[in-house]
Amino acid sequence: MADTVLYEVSDGLATITLNRPEAMNAMNIETKVAFREAAQAAAADDSVRAILLTAAGDRAFCVGQDLKEHIGGLMAARESGSGGGVMSTVQEHYNPIVRALTRAAKPVVAAVNGVAAGAGLGFALAADYRIVADTAAFNTSFAGVALTADSGISWTLPRVVGPSRAADLLLFPRSITAQEAYELGIANRVVPGAELAAEAVKVARGLAEGPTLAYAALKESLAYGLTHSLEETLEKEDELQTRAGSSEDHVIAVQAFVNKEKPKYLGR
Repeated sequence: MADTVLYEVSDGLATITLNRPEAMNAMNIETKVAFREAAQAAAADDSVRAILLTAAGDRAFCVGQDLKEHIGGLMAARESGSGGGVMSTVQEHYNPIVRALTRAAKPVVAAVNGVAAGAGLGFALAADYRIVADTAAFNTSFAGVALTADSGISWTLPRVVGPSRAADLLLFPRSITAQEAYELGIANRVVPGAELAAEAVKVARGLAEGPTLAYAALKESLAYGLTHSLEETLEKEDELQTRAGSSEDHVIAVQAFVNKEKPKYLGR
């Protein structure tokens, strides 16, 4: 895996760190490939019970596509007459990353340390829980460079802020402060920048020690309920509750409750 993305697994917690602080963690090809590999590895690894997505530096979480690299591809495509082939990065990189994070059968926490723009915002929204530094900012950015949404934002943003707010943010890109992001629901928690790393690890580690199968079922039921009828959702809840109820962790939780002890979950 490239040095532009760091990947570490410790005691059930996988930490993915975007590591191009000198470029505000912009996505060049090397970084996109490494990020895709890390996200897919964390999602597929049964020993991983939670994923923490972080970024190096204090200026940016991720500003999306590396436009300096992108312009070279655009010019080469125009000269060769290959059309929109340069945009294959959405299918090759961004879509697999977002699928891995949103479909992972474990909770994903994003620690947003600075600017999250374009695909960077998309990656943050793909997480289940976002802890944000009080100095961070968000921007959809796409319309500002004559592009439409990618990195799952057409799916995630309306679910977080509502369709009307999503349209406003996409049609009129602007910088959103951490406080406004909290009010909109983009940020789940805002903390002082100096406390972000420790707070994010604390939250992610707590989830890694929790009932993993129940968390996975909660992710699945929330996604399902947003696009299905009440009757269909009730059936899905029954299916998922039956599955969760047969887990070892459920037995452990009930026994701990009866014994007035803190449960020690196994993640199965």
